[in-house]
Amino acid sequence: MADERMSIPGVIGTSPEAERRSRRHLELEFGGEGDFDDPSREWRRLFSELLGTFFLVLVGAGGAVVGAQSGGAISRAAAVTAPGLMVMAIILFMGAVSGAHLNPAVSLAFAARGDFPWRRVPGYVIVQLLGATLACLFLWAVLGKLGMLGATEPGAGISATQAMLVEMVLTVGLVSTILGTASGAQNVGVIGALAVGGYIILAGLWSSPISGASMNPARSFGPDMALLDFSNYWAYVVGPLAGALIAVGFAWILRGRGGGKSGSTAAQGSLGPLQTSDDGE
Repeated sequence: MADERMSIPGVIGTSPEAERRSRRHLELEFGGEGDFDDPSREWRRLFSELLGTFFLVLVGAGGAVVGAQSGGAISRAAAVTAPGLMVMAIILFMGAVSGAHLNPAVSLAFAARGDFPWRRVPGYVIVQLLGATLACLFLWAVLGKLGMLGATEPGAGISATQAMLVEMVLTVGLVSTILGTASGAQNVGVIGALAVGGYIILAGLWSSPISGASMNPARSFGPDMALLDFSNYWAYVVGPLAGALIAVGFAWILRGRGGGKSGSTAAQGSLGPLQTSDDGE
């Protein structure tokens, strides 16, 4: 997410020379050109999403687990800052592989925007859910069944419906940030990673006591799956998915239709041929 072909939030230009440099950089990082253009390399993208979501949920859920294990030594500010910094790192170190969605709501938004093939969405969502679950099982195995394994639940006095509405609005902002920094009109290069990570931190700082500031059905799925308790999970599916679709509508109002080269590169990564509707956005 410049034609350096980073990912969320995208960086792409139109210079042929920049494209050749980007291609060379990718060859050095991932192997020969045929290696990352081969559609059979989808497993690399899926592994990237699994690994990235694992690390995101490890720190996102891990704050509560470590806090419970150490008697509250982890502050709320630290607990909400860690996921934002982790997302920033993941975007920078392997976003070019898969697009670094790490979130079913982001995959849905990119597909609805026309930047990501719908046929690839189920695979992404499955590995995101799996990565989140593995992270929580790891925390349980190493530290114990503490802190509800970082489950995102409505705060004291907050109903599931209220939590859902807050999650929806938060996700509108998150996905708008992602789609906006992946736009050809507003490419900000690697600084886009700071925008996404910064938004996650900001959202968590003010809203985590209300809903947990998940904005991510996979983030909420991991602890609920490990605990086998999905009593409020619907709020963390409906809210983020609705918010993602609203953000897609806002992106259309602000920048017109998607499907251009910059958004497609941000959404799909650079391990295979892009599927674009045109070269503009």
